[in-house]
Parts: sequence; C-alpha cells; structure tokens
Amino acid sequence: MKTFILAILMIMATAQAVQAQKQPYKVVFDITNQDTAMHQKVIKWIDLILQTNANPELEVVFYGQSLNMVTSGKSAVSKDVERLAALKNVKFAVCEHAMMVHKITKDQLISGVTTVPDGIYEIISKEAQGFGYIKASQ
Repeated sequence: MKTFILAILMIMATAQAVQAQKQPYKVVFDITNQDTAMHQKVIKWIDLILQTNANPELEVVFYGQSLNMVTSGKSAVSKDVERLAALKNVKFAVCEHAMMVHKITKDQLISGVTTVPDGIYEIISKEAQGFGYIKASQ
C-alpha cells in the first residue's frame, strides 16, 4: 500500500512538473541605457531564449537613453536587431515620447522596429497579459 501511495505521489509530481513546463514563455525587457555592452547582452539573452524554449513571446521596450540600440547608423547591434525583428515572436518597441525628446523619427529606426505611444504603459500592459518583466541594467 505504501508503494502504491508513493507511486501515485510521484505521478502527481511529474504531472505538475510537465504542466509547469507548458506555461507560455512570455518576457518583456525594459532597456533605458545607452551602454552598448548591455545592448549586446539583451541580444544574447534573446538568442539563448529562442534556442532553449519552444515558441517564446519576447518584447524589448526602449525609452530613456537606449534609443541608439535601434537607430540606424548608431546601433552596435543593428544586424542582430534586424534579424530578430523579422521573427514573428520577437518585437522591438520604441517609446514615441522618447523619440520626440531625442529628436528621432520613425524613418531613422532599424527595419522591423515598431513604436508605441508610451513605453512604460507598454510594459505595464505586457505584465497584465502575463509577461515576465526583466529590467536590462548593470
């Protein structure tokens, strides 16, 4: 009887573990700094997530001093941004208010990069949709 109960408990634990692995992998990254080393780290994180998780949903939101990462001619990771932005499950979204403050227009953004009216509201909205939040900082 003890063996039977132990077997049932093990099956239940395994079922819970399998169920936990089936949870959607949704992350919103918040980047506000101009450090190109941090820009490269964000690209690395996204690549690692894409390699190790089936169908993740990823978004990077830019405001503050981070806009160079997604601005043509200023980005140290422009080819990576273009490559990843072409994927259906990776989104790069720039705060339009930050663009106005830094005098950047939509035509200056790297191909595939989108805009949102308010970067902070975008992050809050994603969290409400079940996205995990990662602040990309030193």
